[in-house]
Amino acid sequence: MFALLLALPLVTADPYHLRESVQVVGVESEEWYQKYGDQHDLPYTGPLSYMHLPYAKCLEDASHAFDIAILGFPFDTTTSYRPGARLGPQAIRMGSSRGRGYTLSWGSDPFEYGARIMDCGDVPLTPMDNAKAIDQMEVAYSTLLARPVQGETKSSTASMAKDGKEHPRLVTLGGDHTIVLPILRSLYKVYGSISVIHFDAHFDTSSVEGRTGQDRISHGSYFTIAAEEHLMTNRSIHGGIRQKMGQGHAMVEHDESVGFAVISTEDIDDYGIQNVIKKIRDRVGTGPVYLSLDIDVIDPGMAPATGTPEAGGWTTREVKRIIRGLTGLNFVGCDIVEVAPAYDQAEITSRAAAGIVADFLQMLQADAPPKPHVGPFLDD
Repeated sequence: MFALLLALPLVTADPYHLRESVQVVGVESEEWYQKYGDQHDLPYTGPLSYMHLPYAKCLEDASHAFDIAILGFPFDTTTSYRPGARLGPQAIRMGSSRGRGYTLSWGSDPFEYGARIMDCGDVPLTPMDNAKAIDQMEVAYSTLLARPVQGETKSSTASMAKDGKEHPRLVTLGGDHTIVLPILRSLYKVYGSISVIHFDAHFDTSSVEGRTGQDRISHGSYFTIAAEEHLMTNRSIHGGIRQKMGQGHAMVEHDESVGFAVISTEDIDDYGIQNVIKKIRDRVGTGPVYLSLDIDVIDPGMAPATGTPEAGGWTTREVKRIIRGLTGLNFVGCDIVEVAPAYDQAEITSRAAAGIVADFLQMLQADAPPKPHVGPFLDD
């Protein structure tokens, strides 16, 4: 037996034997290329990256400069109801497979601003140890945040950064909402305290009084921890809140002490979408801003695939319209979380999430909200 083991080949770090490639002729001389040329992937073919973007495991490969990166945090072990959001990044990428392009709502294409946008893949997070996973997220985010930018984006973060340097911005795909805590810890090192725009059905500022262990941190309490660590300003704001509050008005008071103002789901009916947008912009001001969007802000009739669905949410169209109205704020990053595809139907949630990420890419680059589309009929 010992002799047999010695005879077996050693397992290397390259299990697919790709380190050396055979010399081949250029593809231009081959039959396929001569007849059909350079072809793009179809919507349903090719590697799985967001909108068929260039893909790299950026934590293992630092050779690619980027201005904006898509990054997956497949983490869901601090959920309180239905798990499954660890599969969210994969589902959002699949929902984006039809590709990219110009839209009437923005009057532009998210890839025409000159920024280098890449899909940096998913961070390999342990599902066994929450404390370690949260540290892994912080280290991964900080690593990419410190990378040099390509530098062709129109928007700038240098004026807000403590070191006066330009830093890339990350669009993170969750994962449950706890991922925001390590993200804010990373951003604090670069920008200091940040105002947060939080779209969600729930406050996520639950009290942790009496808790002393790792159970202090969950997808319902991470903002309370962030406030304890002074990661946020007291100029943050929720949008879309409609949760049931077991502690009554005491929850509202605690939420205010964390630093949030509240726009409820019903406020969009009572005050109108333009006033909602104005209140958000006025609240966060001109400092660095982070946007975090829980897919459950959308009504479960339009986005059922989430861990804690609440009836009576905003429509997908309303959420996308609000995002357009926030363009021009000093965003240093954003995320979309709590997509749990096991509960989806005909991919409607993952496609909604993918569309919102496309809006994020526009929002991060444009100088101001786009003007309303006016066509020949409406212009009469």
